[in-house]
Amino acid sequence: MNTVQSDAFDSAAHTQITATLVPDNYRLAFLPRHFPRYFMQAESAVFGHMSNLCPHYTGGYWEFFDLTNGGCYLAPRGGAYALLAPNGFEATVSGDVAGLIASLYAFSHLAFKYQATDVFSERYHQLREFALEHAESRVILTAID
Repeated sequence: MNTVQSDAFDSAAHTQITATLVPDNYRLAFLPRHFPRYFMQAESAVFGHMSNLCPHYTGGYWEFFDLTNGGCYLAPRGGAYALLAPNGFEATVSGDVAGLIASLYAFSHLAFKYQATDVFSERYHQLREFALEHAESRVILTAID
């Protein structure tokens, strides 16, 4: 397994939060595990937000990441993506950062849409906690502000 580390710390235990690439043989279980009844909505929302944020995005292979704090995110493999956010943010970022941003947008949107469940707000806050101390946290936070 590949592990991506940020400088993020779990505030309760003061341990570093890391992201681990989900191996191919576990991909099918990833979304249902994190979003039990809503896994189709989660996947669709992340891809949809990526299309909205990146006008030139045309699809591709996405990688799935588990976070040690229980969170997760999806990210397009490799490449650079020119993002334009509704708040005026504009930058070219890596696939990993683009996926973090698209996942944060999607989880936030779904948290408001499905208020009867806490799964989306939990995943949003877990991912935001990871993003706070990420090497590119300023870019990520500016994009979602």
